[in-house]
Amino acid sequence: MDVFMGKMARIRRYSDQMTLPDSFIQRQQLDASMADTFLEHLCLLDIDQEPITARNTSIICTIGPASRSIPKLHEMIKAGMNIARLNFSHGSHEYHGETIKNIREAVETITSDPLYYRPVAIALDTKGPEIRTGLVKGKVEGEAELEKGSHVRVLTSESDKDKTDGKMVWVDYPSLPQVSKKGDKIFIDDGLIGLKVLETGADWVDTVVESGGLLCSCKGVNLPGCNLINLHAVSERDEADLRFGVAQGIDIVFASFIRSAQDVKDVRRTLGPHGRDIKVISKVESRQGVQNFQEILAESDGVMVARGDLGIEIPAEKVFIAQKMMIGRCNSAGKPVICATQMLESMVAHPRPTRAEGSDVANAVLDGADCVMLSGETAKGLFPVEAVAMMHSICREAEGAIFHQQLFEELRRLTPLSSDPTEVTAIGAVESSFKCCAGAIIVLTTSGRAAHLLSRYRPRCPIISITRSPQVARQSQLLRGVFPVLFHPLPAPVWADDVDNRVNFGMDIVQFSYALFLRFYWDLLMLMLMMGNLIILPVGITFFREENTPSWIIFNVVSDTLFMVDLVLNFRTGIIKEDNTEILLDP
Repeated sequence: MDVFMGKMARIRRYSDQMTLPDSFIQRQQLDASMADTFLEHLCLLDIDQEPITARNTSIICTIGPASRSIPKLHEMIKAGMNIARLNFSHGSHEYHGETIKNIREAVETITSDPLYYRPVAIALDTKGPEIRTGLVKGKVEGEAELEKGSHVRVLTSESDKDKTDGKMVWVDYPSLPQVSKKGDKIFIDDGLIGLKVLETGADWVDTVVESGGLLCSCKGVNLPGCNLINLHAVSERDEADLRFGVAQGIDIVFASFIRSAQDVKDVRRTLGPHGRDIKVISKVESRQGVQNFQEILAESDGVMVARGDLGIEIPAEKVFIAQKMMIGRCNSAGKPVICATQMLESMVAHPRPTRAEGSDVANAVLDGADCVMLSGETAKGLFPVEAVAMMHSICREAEGAIFHQQLFEELRRLTPLSSDPTEVTAIGAVESSFKCCAGAIIVLTTSGRAAHLLSRYRPRCPIISITRSPQVARQSQLLRGVFPVLFHPLPAPVWADDVDNRVNFGMDIVQFSYALFLRFYWDLLMLMLMMGNLIILPVGITFFREENTPSWIIFNVVSDTLFMVDLVLNFRTGIIKEDNTEILLDP
């Protein structure tokens, strides 16, 4: 312990030096963030440190019967929901269309409140190439007991569709006898029922029940270790769902059971030209998907680690390895990654999660997930708003415990050398934000790319992304640390005035949020201005604000900054006098 006392003393002296009587810096786990090694960082974590109000990790909520009303959606947005997920494995187009309408109305109810308003993205989760059992005894509500040790014949012929009972089970996958062999496993209903293959025929598979249970109609079937053939990534139903989603103006597609890069291409082809701007997030939930992960990642806009089916397709004890591998590769590639399934499962029926679930969410954040997802907790649970609020709190605490400096250095080292000025500037801006403990990074963006690059290098502070594009703002919710802000006024006739207006608007948002939450009097903001498609200029804006100082003094600093930008772009010399008047000296 004595070894660390010296380091702690040095770090605390650094903190004292940065802490002026009337100043604000990001204090969450500040001593730990200044550590030299990861072990030292862990030793300096402090449970009494308050987390920063801004949560950088996005929360995805599945919308279902428990959460689809406008008042409930309003509460969930205020609690922290960033992306609304619609599960198209259930429900009709009419049902989902009404839900989409409710989500948009709920968002509109808080557009006048800049403190709580954030654009909410809508994601369509496809049914995908699932394999399911038939109707038990020809009835939707039918049930049959499969006893351990009993023999069951699995049928695949369409003529046997209604023959499911305790001795026979029909599945909707005709190629099952071709992909199965003696000793293979067949799991039904998320692994609750387990069968072992004894023999295969032309359209049947004989099995023995290894783990019995009550079989209900139309339950999911998993074939771990089998190389599935003739199972298209986009079924006819998926095509209809995707066309419906494009017509409804969705922002994101969660493509289920992606096993190869070709599957992702099939999804994009189905979306067509009208859906070309929709982000495609590949759900990796099979052994094939894990094995082909690199090619899937290259073709996708992001990845979801879908641990539900993945935990059946591969041994449960290996799921965490797959999770860490996929999150690591996504971070290295600079693409968003989502961690999903059973994150706060006990909150379906209880107001508080288990300790293990809290640690699971926190470790997903520490691993590097951009988003964490709630499924049944918000779709059918008794406490949907409480589940969102709990996930919000856990994410805030976990983000304070990230060793950002080490993460940034590793990301920079793993990234190939780039001549792209946008990326180079993003790296410099993030590095500068660490050195000065910046309170926020403000970025003006049209396509969202500049904000994406900033997010890739994981700054500690939030990224205030100002854009005029509603879709770009909503899709930015996939990225860690990006707070999208919609700027509605039309562009000013003079470009410099338009930039000034957007920067002032961004600073209004920062001032308002910090003043209410953090009571700050001074801070340092990093400003990134994108000049056309080629140049990005990073500027540090330092301002000092006493309690009664009018805001125009702050904005004069922005005007001075834009003045200097104009000089650089036009190769001119300028002088800023003490009375804030500007003199241009042309060469």
